[in-house]
Amino acid sequence: MKRRLLLLSGTAATAMLVGGCASQQLDSYTAEKPVLDLQQYFNGTLDAYGIFTDRSGTVVKRFTVVMRCTWQGNEGVLDEDFLYSDGSKQRRVWRITKLPGGRYTGTADDVVGIAQGQAQGNALNWSYTLSLPVDGKVYEVQFDDWMYLMSDTVMLNKATMRKFGVRLGEVTLAFTRRAP
Repeated sequence: MKRRLLLLSGTAATAMLVGGCASQQLDSYTAEKPVLDLQQYFNGTLDAYGIFTDRSGTVVKRFTVVMRCTWQGNEGVLDEDFLYSDGSKQRRVWRITKLPGGRYTGTADDVVGIAQGQAQGNALNWSYTLSLPVDGKVYEVQFDDWMYLMSDTVMLNKATMRKFGVRLGEVTLAFTRRAP
């Protein structure tokens, strides 16, 4: 048992080291346009289309999201309704706070603690821990979430999920803003 724990912890440490070396830097998006302003983009109703892929790249779930987004000053609410390909539904309500210097914080009922985000140029990088229900159990998984504004109406999102530093899979989304 001790040998198995040592092997697992060694594997997790190696994964964290390798993952840390390969991570992208937000600074490389500073000059990219259009400039992402969350208050402007996440305002009104948006539709999103997404997939979850496992470690091998196999699509495990497909889903759509309808988001109703509002802001009062620097405080935003992103009310998300998920519909999964298996017919199941989920709702998440993000409460976002805009801080100086392109920084953001966020909370939601299934987010452990406070999400931390930073925007530069056309990109936003979020980091947070999510309580994820799977087969009757709840796991806390870490998200490294990247959003890229492509145009006034389209944003792409790619998030990597990890547990103990081991990559579990990815979530890929395309957001589209509805016309006012």
